[in-house]
Amino acid sequence: MEQQVNTEKALENIQRLTDNIETVIKGKRNQIKFVLTALLAKGHILMEDNPGTGKTVMAKTLAQSISGNNDRQSVNFKRIQFTPDLLPMDLIGSHIFDDAKKDFIFKKGPLFCNVLLADEINRASPKVQSALLECMAENQITMGEVTYKLEDLFFTIATQNPVEMEGTYPLPAAQLDRFFIKIIFGYVDEDTELEIYKNYLGINNNLHNIKQVLGIDEILYLQEQSEKVHIHEEIIKAVRNIIWGTRRNADILLGASTRSGIIFLKCLKSYALVNGRTYVIEDDVNDLASAVLDHRLIYRNNEAKSKTLAGIVNIEMDRLSKLKVTN
Repeated sequence: MEQQVNTEKALENIQRLTDNIETVIKGKRNQIKFVLTALLAKGHILMEDNPGTGKTVMAKTLAQSISGNNDRQSVNFKRIQFTPDLLPMDLIGSHIFDDAKKDFIFKKGPLFCNVLLADEINRASPKVQSALLECMAENQITMGEVTYKLEDLFFTIATQNPVEMEGTYPLPAAQLDRFFIKIIFGYVDEDTELEIYKNYLGINNNLHNIKQVLGIDEILYLQEQSEKVHIHEEIIKAVRNIIWGTRRNADILLGASTRSGIIFLKCLKSYALVNGRTYVIEDDVNDLASAVLDHRLIYRNNEAKSKTLAGIVNIEMDRLSKLKVTN
């Protein structure tokens, strides 16, 4: 009975957070679900699209919706504008000389926060991009012989412009693998865009006066609850089969790793909870497969990229539909 009460509380909190974000982010419910899925799975998300589609506002709105240890303040939110002249120490921090102590002390950089917006991450050099690897994978930063633990809640929302744009550096495979989910943020539909034009002042006001609907402890609680979501053994097998399918396909030069499969399972559980369920269904696999796996694969050519993964997933969807999996 107690578990049921906890579940109801979790679902209620997710709905409160979603509704609060939608006071600013209009017509992007699916994108909001993906962001919250990555958050509850204890991962990070990469959002790609042209400038002006609302990626940065999405990150700010999420951060401002969560209260910090001091209830009157939002969580520790940092925004880093990535540029070609950025250095790793600009992210991590550096040692400075303290006259009083007559010694060097470590001054922490912006990576020491709860919610990080890595804006236009692919405009920085690969050397700077690599500065994010340890903190995103292990929730810690090492400087010399000292390792600094990051906050229990550390969530990176990275944005990037399409790689065809001038002055961009494609993210290496190791960096892409740190992002649980990658999505194309996309434009809103015509009716929603008209609504935004009519009420852009009100929407901007909502951003500056966004309510703090959840605390850090409640987000950590939701992360714990997502791990308890039920996932049927046949759905686990489907994930295994999809991962192996990417390795065996001739149109995929680099298939998905075992870690990719584990991340897929974590995201499936979180996605179910974000959608108001305590169990994973077959449709969740179809909804998440591309967002979780596509950026981890290296295809033979662009034509293969558009259809290969979808074909592998469809085979498993057909198999699951015949089994009529229930939870």
